[in-house]
Amino acid sequence: MPLTITRHGHSCVRVERDGRVLVVDPGAWSDLGAALDGAEAVLITHEHPDHVDVGAVADRVGAGVQVWAPESVVADLAAAGAPRERLHPVADGDDLTVAGARVRVMGERHAVIHPDLPVPANVAYLVDDVLLHPGDSYTLPPDGTSVDVLLQPVGAPWLRLADAADYVRAVAPRRVVPIHDELLSDLGRAGAARLLGTLVPTAELVALASGESLSLDG
Repeated sequence: MPLTITRHGHSCVRVERDGRVLVVDPGAWSDLGAALDGAEAVLITHEHPDHVDVGAVADRVGAGVQVWAPESVVADLAAAGAPRERLHPVADGDDLTVAGARVRVMGERHAVIHPDLPVPANVAYLVDDVLLHPGDSYTLPPDGTSVDVLLQPVGAPWLRLADAADYVRAVAPRRVVPIHDELLSDLGRAGAARLLGTLVPTAELVALASGESLSLDG
């Protein structure tokens, strides 16, 4: 059965197969109700609130959802009342089974926003070797990985679109879904898509509005 991904705003993606659901980065700028409905697991790349709404996710953990995230996020969720036994810290090199999917954890740090600011932990998630969510990083998958869909940030204080295009070239996915775009206007989104399409013509660009879905081979 193929994976189906549904975007729910900004960097939040719902991943489904055979009725099992995991959600990546349910942040404060996402449609959390739709994203988390029926989910059994959540993956979080890093601690920034646009990637994790701590209160909302802690409530879901209390209702039975399992979470995998960097230790700093685990600590925040535990402090918000989430049961610790359902919180699982992850780090680069971990190889997991989550909601029936293989999840490889890669990378260690968020992209640098400014030299004067601390650089938080950030992990990327490679789901079933076909779907890559890098969080806020340029983490590359293992050599030889044939990524079907790369979820590519296109708007952020840490991001230059030229660097994003080089990252897409390095990953060499079959398809690119732009994410991390809530700071952009419609013109900004269109401009980012146009530049990526020009610089990386080998990858199909698939723009998903919130609530729209895409099937992946897997």
